[in-house]
Amino acid sequence: MLADAVRIARWAADGTQPGSAALAAQVLERASETLALPPGQILAGWDRARLAGLVELHGDTVRPGWRLRAWDRDDSAVLRGWVALFDAWSLVHVAPEGVEPTAVAEAIEAVPQVLSLLQLSAGPVAVPVLLDLLAQRVAELHEERCEVPYADGERPGAGRPDDAAAPGRPEDLNALLLDWALEGLAAVGALTLEPGHATLTPLGNWAVWVKLEQICVAAQSPAGNIEQSAADMLLGCARLTPGPARDEYRAWIAARTVGSAVTELLTVARGEDALLRGLAFEALRVVGAPAEPEVRAQLQHPSLRPYALLWLAEYDGMDPDDAQEILSRAEATWLWVDTAAAVADHGETGLLVRHLDSAVQGTVPALLDEVRAVGHPRTVQVLVALAAAHPDPALAKAMRRAAFQVHTGDPSA
Repeated sequence: MLADAVRIARWAADGTQPGSAALAAQVLERASETLALPPGQILAGWDRARLAGLVELHGDTVRPGWRLRAWDRDDSAVLRGWVALFDAWSLVHVAPEGVEPTAVAEAIEAVPQVLSLLQLSAGPVAVPVLLDLLAQRVAELHEERCEVPYADGERPGAGRPDDAAAPGRPEDLNALLLDWALEGLAAVGALTLEPGHATLTPLGNWAVWVKLEQICVAAQSPAGNIEQSAADMLLGCARLTPGPARDEYRAWIAARTVGSAVTELLTVARGEDALLRGLAFEALRVVGAPAEPEVRAQLQHPSLRPYALLWLAEYDGMDPDDAQEILSRAEATWLWVDTAAAVADHGETGLLVRHLDSAVQGTVPALLDEVRAVGHPRTVQVLVALAAAHPDPALAKAMRRAAFQVHTGDPSA
């Protein structure tokens, strides 16, 4: 199903081909010659490569998507690529001409019920049965929107020249749209069509289970944060223990596309709240492989680099307790200050004092020397909070002095 798409994606993402949503004539000709495929097959494969996330377009540059990079070593990347194609079946198989977009959208919205019936039947289902189900679901959608049924010929826009190809009767329109939907699902390998009936393929059966699982995960949100923004969801998880927090992350992510969830979490991580930064990367651990390219890109951002390095180390199989060793001394110190800022803003005084024990420097004077040099924007506030909380007057005085030196920029003050 995606073999041509993979070949074309690898050819296009080698860094020498210009990128665009539609292949230019000269690029199409070059691809056809190099890959020994006819132009029509090249165009279809290119379209599927984009829909399956095998390539990413960045301006005029084609880059390999994470699925393409993991294609030969990670079966889940292959399955996720196919699921992305499955989700885009209505783009792979263009809707009939002359049918109103609203009617097409209603048919797309009814397709999950059609697929569920096919899955529950565990075998061929007669097309008339599927047509009755689609018509029932479309009628329910009209009722939910408080729409009044139109008599034959009174549908809005009926009689216009560009609607000439669209059937006038609702039952004819539903039949046309069901045929289109079944053909689209067959085109991506989700079902097979035989005269008078349709049957889910093993891939299609698996995809329906995946969608049902996502719905179930989303329904198990312990704190009810599914509809919240990433920032509000993370704040809602701040007081949860790790297990329930991960359940909440999974539910929130399942209710969104993976790409939009990753983008929203990283946007929060780039903000000023250090607690949300750490929690955002905890949520990204639940995402796993699809987040890897975007997390890797954060290595260029000083504020996110330590978090990204630890995430990538654990993603590659390193024990979390050992992952800290990959950080440079400056990165570890920066992360220590950032974590202290989170504790100062959201935690308890005693926890902030105990945080001193986690510093790699081993002694408070050595820690203060390196904290002054690391350049974290919250250094002054962290040192002042530590000085106010620490029970040892001498150490508290040293922290206040270090805070003053950072504030004034004068190390001799």
